[in-house]
Amino acid sequence: MLVTDFDGVVVDGMAEYWWAARQCALQLDSSLGALPELVPGAFRLLRPRVLSGWEMPVLAASIGGQGPAPGAFMADYPKALAAALAGLGWQAQGLIQLLDQVRHQALVEDRQGWLDRHQLYPWMLRRLRQCQLEGEPWRVLTTKSAAFTAELLSAHGLTPQAIHGREEGPKPAVLLRLLAELRELGAGQRWLFLEDRRLTLEAVRATPGLEAVHCLLASWGYLLPEDSEQLPAGLNLLTPELLATPLANWP
Repeated sequence: MLVTDFDGVVVDGMAEYWWAARQCALQLDSSLGALPELVPGAFRLLRPRVLSGWEMPVLAASIGGQGPAPGAFMADYPKALAAALAGLGWQAQGLIQLLDQVRHQALVEDRQGWLDRHQLYPWMLRRLRQCQLEGEPWRVLTTKSAAFTAELLSAHGLTPQAIHGREEGPKPAVLLRLLAELRELGAGQRWLFLEDRRLTLEAVRATPGLEAVHCLLASWGYLLPEDSEQLPAGLNLLTPELLATPLANWP
């Protein structure tokens, strides 16, 4: 069973991330009108640190001059994020709802334009299509809404066995439930989890009950420069070249 993250692994959604974050930030604070339309370099640098989508409008506001400077996020991301959120007076749940509203509106008014802001990694598209042709089960585990993930996958003819979106909770908890369910059904002998956030993979490795999960770090994802260095035991780097080989050959 292959369980794969979505953003940064299946799809490069950097352009949409910035577009949605910018739209939300401008709706909440019109003084941020100078925010660039193209993805700024600071946002690209900070994107690997993002755990949940609601953080992105906060980063956009920072780039627009409201709250801590982008360098503060690089130095101590959790501290700067908390300070920025408090200073702006925004709420995480409200940002989640606004992001969903912005995306829903985009799908209604310009569905193709919204889809075009996402680029599927060609090697992942080939591999997942091959999985479907060969009957190899695969699922998606993402912090994005399951509905938006389904829209993007269906546009490319991809039909996973299931999509586990942010609505289902933290990834380690979802994996625990998934493994328990599949074991009851007697399904699966080898569990592969492909993700581009090293901290998430380390959290999975540290979770009792997930020792059987093979954790793979996507080399093409939204990585920090040091993420692929000195990987701990049980965590392996997956390159596009290895991805193209049979699943049994993956580390």
